[in-house]
Amino acid sequence: MDWLNFLLEPLSYPFMQRAIIVSITTGFVCAILSCFLVLKGWSLMGDAISHAVLPGIILAYLGGIPIIIGAFVSGFCCSLATGYIKENCRVKEDTVMGIVYSGMFAFGLVLFSKIDTEQHLNHILFGSILGTTQEELRQIIIIAIIVALIVLVKRKDLMLYCFDPVQAKVVGLSVRLLHYGLLTFLALTIVASLQAVGVILVIAMLVAPGIIAFLFSRRFENMLIIAVIVSIISCVSGTLVSYHFSASSSACIVLIQAFIFILALCYRFILNYQQTTLNKRKSYAQ
Repeated sequence: MDWLNFLLEPLSYPFMQRAIIVSITTGFVCAILSCFLVLKGWSLMGDAISHAVLPGIILAYLGGIPIIIGAFVSGFCCSLATGYIKENCRVKEDTVMGIVYSGMFAFGLVLFSKIDTEQHLNHILFGSILGTTQEELRQIIIIAIIVALIVLVKRKDLMLYCFDPVQAKVVGLSVRLLHYGLLTFLALTIVASLQAVGVILVIAMLVAPGIIAFLFSRRFENMLIIAVIVSIISCVSGTLVSYHFSASSSACIVLIQAFIFILALCYRFILNYQQTTLNKRKSYAQ
C-alpha cells in the first residue's frame, strides 16, 4: 500500500502530471539518440553542445525571443564551426571541441553573471522538471516527436554511418548530410532535455542509456529497446523520488541511471567470467 501511495500520490497534482510526461518524453528521445552517440563515440560532442547552448539562451532572453530558439541556434552554429575548423586545419576534433565549447560556456557564464534574470534561467543549468509549464511541455513533446520519428525512420543509414562512414559513402549515402543531421538531432534533443536535467547533467541522459544497453546486448535493435526502457524507468523514478524527498530532480535521475549502469557493469563482468571459465574447462577437456 505504501508503494502504491508512493506512485499515485504525486499524480494527483497537475505539475507532477506534466513532470511525468516530460520525463517519459525526454527519456524516450534521449535513449534513442544515446545509442547512436555511443556507437559513434560522440559522448564528448553531446557534452560540448550542451554547454554551448548557454550563451544562446541568455541572448534569447535579452532579445525577448523563445529561449528554445536561442539554445538551438547557439548549439548548432557551434557544431558547424567545429566541423569547419576540423576540416580546414590539422587540429583534432576533440581538441577543437575543448576550445570552442568551453569558450562558449565561459561566455555564457559571463553573460549570466552580468545581467539581471528571472529565477527560471537558473533552472537551465540544473533543470527543473517539477516546474514545467504547459507551454514548455508542448514544445518538448513537439521536438521529441520530430527527432524520434526522423531518427527511427533513418536508423539504418545512421547506424551504417556510425559503424563505418567509408562504407556508407561507398553505398551512396551522403555522409556529410548524415553527419550534420545527427548533430542537428543532438542539438534539438539537448534543447528538449534542458527543462528536465539542465545544461550540466544533460550529457548523462545522452550517454547512460546507450552504454547500459550496450552492456546488455550487442544487437542494435535490442540496444534501442533496452535503452528506452532504462531511460524511461530512471526518468520517471527519479522524478518521483525528487518529489518525495524534496531533492533535485535532475540529480535523482542521473543517480538512478548511474546505479543501473553499475548493475549492468556487474552483469557483464559476471557474464565474461562465466564465459572465460567455460572456455577454460573446454580447453582442459580437449
